[in-house]
Amino acid sequence: MKVLYFAWVRERIGKGEETIDLPADVVTVADLIGHLKGRGEEYAHAFENATVIRAALDQIHAKHDAPLAGAATVAFFPPMTGG
Repeated sequence: MKVLYFAWVRERIGKGEETIDLPADVVTVADLIGHLKGRGEEYAHAFENATVIRAALDQIHAKHDAPLAGAATVAFFPPMTGG
């Protein structure tokens, strides 16, 4: 699966994208966040307050309980503010 990181999520992880093989037990967005948090200090820092992280599956906003099955890309980004 291709994983994209935006704004301060990207800055904390140190990369804008990567391709990862999902373990069998990673089936939702929340599972993926948990998996990523275990990949190193930079990921743990980026996802330390996972409730504020927004996600999109194939460019469609998704909740953390959304299944990953069938998606080619997941993107993570901080909350947006407008003005």
